[in-house]
Amino acid sequence: METTRVDGRLVRGDQTRRAVLRRAVDIASVDGLEGLSIGRLAKDLEISKSGLFAHFGSKEELQLATIRAARRIYAEAVVAPAFAVPPGLARVWALSESWLDYSRRRVFPGGCFFAKTSHEFGARPGVVRDYLAEVNAEWMALIERTVAEAVELGELTGDPAPLAFELNAFYDSANLASLLRDDHDTIYGQARRSIRSRLESAAPAGTALPW
Repeated sequence: METTRVDGRLVRGDQTRRAVLRRAVDIASVDGLEGLSIGRLAKDLEISKSGLFAHFGSKEELQLATIRAARRIYAEAVVAPAFAVPPGLARVWALSESWLDYSRRRVFPGGCFFAKTSHEFGARPGVVRDYLAEVNAEWMALIERTVAEAVELGELTGDPAPLAFELNAFYDSANLASLLRDDHDTIYGQARRSIRSRLESAAPAGTALPW
């Protein structure tokens, strides 16, 4: 019986932590990581401040846990759908499609969580900035690897690194424009056309295009 009670507390604690972090990533995508506080989360979720403090201990740990939670959500929304597609140009296109869909669907209400928080902490030395830099490097390496696979298969040409950089620039540009303007059909449509045009220019003649 004692084990059952302990396990029950662990399950409830895990459920509480997940609920807190789901709310935290939404807040941070709009107001930034500095917009997070134990008091605000406790009020929003009707949980005691002491209970929340026991989960995180400090604002910095809350911020780091929020980034980790956002990374998991991002991977499910953007990476997993693209990697269900075989390697090559089709996967590069699928990655672009899933990223634009992630931004447009507002998986995070403030648009891309990492665009918001990276701008917020980019010039602030410390562990939060370092972790965001690590996530960004991981993401850029993933795009580059996806492009490199297409190059190895003969479906794209050139150096994967610059093309990966350009693709990410298209994503970020569409996300920012969508936050400032209401004509999302135009914004995301233009982003898709631009990405498609860039990939067509890097594809050898005769390559089967996935769109």
